Amino acid sequence: MHLLFALLSGLLFGLGLMVSGMADPAKVLAFLDIGGQWDPSLALVMLGAIAVTAPAYARLKKRGVTLTAGAPLQWPTAWRIDRRLLAGAVVFGLGWGLVGLCPGPAIVTAAQGYEEALTFAIAMLVGMGAFSLWSGPRR
Repeated sequence: MHLLFALLSGLLFGLGLMVSGMADPAKVLAFLDIGGQWDPSLALVMLGAIAVTAPAYARLKKRGVTLTAGAPLQWPTAWRIDRRLLAGAVVFGLGWGLVGLCPGPAIVTAAQGYEEALTFAIAMLVGMGAFSLWSGPRR
């Protein structure tokens, strides 16, 4: 049953990306262009997402288990800002700023058949795989 909820959640997330315009690289690049024709609409999408998610997280934190499987929730334990986090943020930001895509929207846009997004998604997966091989098994 929890796989069905995961599928439905993914479909809802993808639909939200499409409706909000966050899967459109041109709209994302316009949001990032604060010195030119800045489009603040994606900030409103993010604020809306936070307004819905924050109360849900607070409730789940009190509950302590998932809604669908009753499994214990796994909350982040690392809070330290280190070189690895900063380097990852820089690389992610460069990729996002250059093409206007991040992982979720890249997959949604690639599924729509956009060749550039498919190329980006494949390159992203290859990069993730290469990093996994380079960094070794995770603890």
